[in-house]
Amino acid sequence: MEKKESEETKEKQQTSGVVRTIAILETLSHNQSINLESLAKETRLPKATLLRFLSTLVSLGYVYRDPADLYSLTLKMFSTGSHGLEHIDLINVAQPVAQKLCTQLGETVHMGVLEETQAVYVLKKESSFTIRMYSRVGKSIPLYCTAIGKVLLSDMSKSEIDSYLSKVPLKPFTPNTIKNPEELKKELEDIRNNGWASDNEEHEMGTLCIGAPIRDYTGKVVAAMSVSWPLFRFNHEEKELIVNAILTECNKLSMLLGWQA
Repeated sequence: MEKKESEETKEKQQTSGVVRTIAILETLSHNQSINLESLAKETRLPKATLLRFLSTLVSLGYVYRDPADLYSLTLKMFSTGSHGLEHIDLINVAQPVAQKLCTQLGETVHMGVLEETQAVYVLKKESSFTIRMYSRVGKSIPLYCTAIGKVLLSDMSKSEIDSYLSKVPLKPFTPNTIKNPEELKKELEDIRNNGWASDNEEHEMGTLCIGAPIRDYTGKVVAAMSVSWPLFRFNHEEKELIVNAILTECNKLSMLLGWQA
């Protein structure tokens, strides 16, 4: 009995140590450099305890203590994180997220990435309905009239968008396709502000899509994920709930890639 209690106490102490270490590292990440007193206030740790943890982190090379007794993170933390990111396979990480959205909303889910002046589907989860959207992994789609494409476009700089528009004519696929560059730029600004994009029969008649960005640890949009409906199956009264569901899952995926909201 005493042995079991001793093991439980040890486990709690180890867990507490991990929590405190993470708190110290996260606080240091938000400061270029910081003294012991300020760090103690921000982490809410006693100075004696804090010194003990800092001493270990300094000896391991994750924290630097300068001659003025100011503490800062070293590049070793960045290096460790970068090595971890090298092993993340975007498509494999995205699979369960796309499947969850497909199951939750009941419709086809795509993920696309930028390839020159188009987007390419790299992942698809098929709707269980008989009437489905025709698409396939590897298919290229335009940027200016699809939800995925507009999300990717919205992350570009003004000069990049101007360069894109100088190369790509806004060919109308349907009567709803945006044909005016200034109108497209206005919509891209709305997408940046709202965090999501839609394609309301702009690429294919009878089809509505809603998409959201997937960001890496730098905040850059590296992909976009969308859900597609035949227009007759889309419930406009539930649009807000649908958008929130898509944003929630795409944000979770972005966080797995290191993004911090």
